[in-house]
Amino acid sequence: MIRHTVVFNLKHPKGSAEEKKFLEDALVLTEIPGVNAFEQVRQVSPKNDYSFGFSMEFNDQAAYDGYNIHPKHVAFVRDRWVPEVSDFMEIDYVRI
Repeated sequence: MIRHTVVFNLKHPKGSAEEKKFLEDALVLTEIPGVNAFEQVRQVSPKNDYSFGFSMEFNDQAAYDGYNIHPKHVAFVRDRWVPEVSDFMEIDYVRI
C-alpha cells in the first residue's frame, strides 16, 4: 500500500469562494481508478505554514503510477494546481 500525501497553500484568500471551489473541484481525483481513502484536511497546528492537505491510498505501485498519468489527474494539476497553489510538499509512504 502506498499513502500519497500533499500539504499545500492556495493563492486565494482564506475562506474565499475561490478556495472553496478549488477544494470542491479537487474531488475529481476520487473518480480516478485506484484512489482509495481520499481525504481533504485543514491544518490546525501552528507548527507549520501549510493550510491544507490531501491524502489518498493506493493498493500498489501500478495503481499509483496509473493515477499519476490519468487524464483527470493531469488536467487537475495543469489547470488548477499549478495556477492556484502557492507552495506545497508531497510525501509518499509505504508501511514498514
